[in-house]
Amino acid sequence: MSEDLKWVLLTEVQGRLEAEFLKSYLEAQGIAVTVFQEAVGHHVYPVTVNGLGRVQLFVPAEKVEEARHLLDAYQQNREE
Repeated sequence: MSEDLKWVLLTEVQGRLEAEFLKSYLEAQGIAVTVFQEAVGHHVYPVTVNGLGRVQLFVPAEKVEEARHLLDAYQQNREE
């Protein structure tokens, strides 16, 4: 089996701003994050309609449980 870093989808959010905020939050906790967004949703019109603004956040497989825990805590605090 390859020792290459394996990335796992952590979550999908609507909009680049929220994605970048979550990326910064997770990186501050020591978790690497890769952000992926279809070009049309970001460069042509920065919209969040019908999935065009959908942004995916990927983290290393060995950090996914820690990242999910941090994401859950973030979402709970956001709802309060």
